[in-house]
Amino acid sequence: MVICDLTQFYSPFSGGVRRYVAEKATHLESGGHRHVLIIPGEKTERREEGARTTYTIESPLVSRTARYRALINLALVEEALEREKPDLIESGDPYQVAWKALASGRALGIPTVGFYHSHFPDAVLRSVAKYFGSISVMMAEEIGRRYVTSLYNRFERTLVPSQGLSDLLREWGLENVETLELGVDTGVFFPDAERGRAARRRLGWPDDKTVLLYVGRLNPDKNVRRLLEAFTLLQESQPGRFHLAVIGDGMLRGSLQRLREETGDVSWTPYCDGAAELADIYRAADLFVHPGVKETFGLVTLESQACGTPVVGIRGSFMDAINFSGLHNWSSDDNAVALAGAIRHAASGDTAAAGLRAAAAVSARYDWTSVFARLFAVYREVIASYKP
Repeated sequence: MVICDLTQFYSPFSGGVRRYVAEKATHLESGGHRHVLIIPGEKTERREEGARTTYTIESPLVSRTARYRALINLALVEEALEREKPDLIESGDPYQVAWKALASGRALGIPTVGFYHSHFPDAVLRSVAKYFGSISVMMAEEIGRRYVTSLYNRFERTLVPSQGLSDLLREWGLENVETLELGVDTGVFFPDAERGRAARRRLGWPDDKTVLLYVGRLNPDKNVRRLLEAFTLLQESQPGRFHLAVIGDGMLRGSLQRLREETGDVSWTPYCDGAAELADIYRAADLFVHPGVKETFGLVTLESQACGTPVVGIRGSFMDAINFSGLHNWSSDDNAVALAGAIRHAASGDTAAAGLRAAAAVSARYDWTSVFARLFAVYREVIASYKP
């Protein structure tokens, strides 16, 4: 079986899509299959490494911090597909690349599936709501629904990372939905207090403060401003009790740097190199804080809990379903006061014990091996039933 992932949602530094694709390639290779990856890059080239073939297509940057690029040269996409002749194409984003995957799949007789990584109509609705009235929001919502159903009903299957989002998309009119929750490599992400203490010393995080960790893009769509506002309130009410550690980069880098200068209690690392290092970072923190309210899954939330670090978030997103640290610890409202209160409440409990309970739950249910066993079964079914 030869599987091709085609996406422009791919950063060379980090991101949930990158980790999902890398884990999939590993499991395909271990099963004697091949993996082809087509992504935007700094230059056009083809690389082979064992059973993995990677095509990068020269593409302009759309984010200088996260290094995301817009894949525009679609002719080279079809050339790569024609050369590799995969058994199945998986499209990982909802824009021009998705339409190209469908068109090339039809032309070459290759079945295509789509992975709904991001509920992108939400971002459009937030922008419309900010500048226009309620009627414009309703119109934008209807346009978003029509676009999603028009695009994704053309795939053989639409893979969706949470049951709640699957239910919503079915209500919108999607007829081919397969729920596929993501997972973690429990051979890498697992509790280890000794390694956590060593990583904390190495990172220079204080031992006498509660370290709050955030891992992800520093962008408005991740609701990072809410985290920064909440930390400011914590510093004002209990100065010296908390330290904020951030791994990631993005548009709000300046806001984070100002907070670091104002408080002297912020550590920042633009990106992390490798899963093993990331696991140690999770272990080194006392609490992981994820302020996102529009996440389709929240892979970092799962990884943190797998390492024994409990999570504080904001209720009401699709991440609620993968919270094993206790929803009573989560903020009931999307505002800085409520989030700061939730952090104080969680920090006052036995975070180590809560983290170990969460790790056991994640390990029992979300190991990548079972996730990919189900995914590959879907692939085989699609390939067998496809009629070009």
